[in-house]
Amino acid sequence: MVACMQPEPLKTIADPACGTGGFFLSANEWLSGTGKWLKDNAEWLNRPRQNLDKKQKEFLRDNTFFGNEIVPSTRRMCLMNLFLHNIGELDGEPKVDRADALIADSGKRFDYVLANPPFGKKSSMTITNEEGEEDKDALTYERQDFWETTSNKQLNFLQHIVTILKQDGKAAVVLPDNVLFEGGAGEKIRRKLLETCDVHTLLRLPTGIFYANGVKANVLFFDAKPKDGQTHTKGTWIYDLRTNKHFTLKTKTLKLEDLRDFIACYHPENRHERQETERFKYFSYDEMIARDKASLDIFWLKDDSLDNLDDLPPPDVLQQEIIDHLEAALAVKRL
Repeated sequence: MVACMQPEPLKTIADPACGTGGFFLSANEWLSGTGKWLKDNAEWLNRPRQNLDKKQKEFLRDNTFFGNEIVPSTRRMCLMNLFLHNIGELDGEPKVDRADALIADSGKRFDYVLANPPFGKKSSMTITNEEGEEDKDALTYERQDFWETTSNKQLNFLQHIVTILKQDGKAAVVLPDNVLFEGGAGEKIRRKLLETCDVHTLLRLPTGIFYANGVKANVLFFDAKPKDGQTHTKGTWIYDLRTNKHFTLKTKTLKLEDLRDFIACYHPENRHERQETERFKYFSYDEMIARDKASLDIFWLKDDSLDNLDDLPPPDVLQQEIIDHLEAALAVKRL
């Protein structure tokens, strides 16, 4: 995501659910030219050569990164990570707030947003009744700047990210599949997003790369645009890294090299000079808006496993895959 966005010096980067600061550290490495992942892949990453001057170094250290993390211990780890990488000062004001980013618009606006909001369909809070029993109550956020009121926290994070971007700001956000096809508030938010922003790229991620097998996610890239009543998405490029791709968390992990073709197709130097490939296709705004519920859940590649019945895994393997998918669904629901 950082290699595609190619953040520039003297610009701000926000993550409204920053965890331990992974996006901040990667962006810091990109801007400063450090980091093993950059050095190991320098021949094809095409990072622009730049030596930061004193002003740029000070801005990178003190004024580049802004985040929210609601879990106190995770926030402390994030601040420690940043300080160990020469970001911020021990006696300075922390740029990572221990607060729910979705509660209200802070008024701050940023050049970039890099985010992987927590998975799980509903936002909720734990309450204790008079009998001492705990229960979870669904949360909805009543915000005038949101297009729709919903308890789906990914949809809320998406709306929040649109709010905090500068007029020419850029975002890359990890989102689960339900954000692409869900009806009701989901459909209304997608239509408004396509209308008010330039939703230019969607990366369909493979399964097996998150905390549980079967979790299906995507990276959505979009740019903020002026609120002038015009439709700003002319079309969206979709890269399918899911069909006939198989990864696991331990034995066959997803590596940066596996994303090399996507980054090349993304064409960070000038995304208006892209070319279609077998896995990279362009869909116009009219095509997408005409789909049922304006769904962005689009595939075109043939799944080889559906035809090669003789090559199916043994029953016990199939059984375990089904269990993994069910456990993943339950885990997401609990979150």
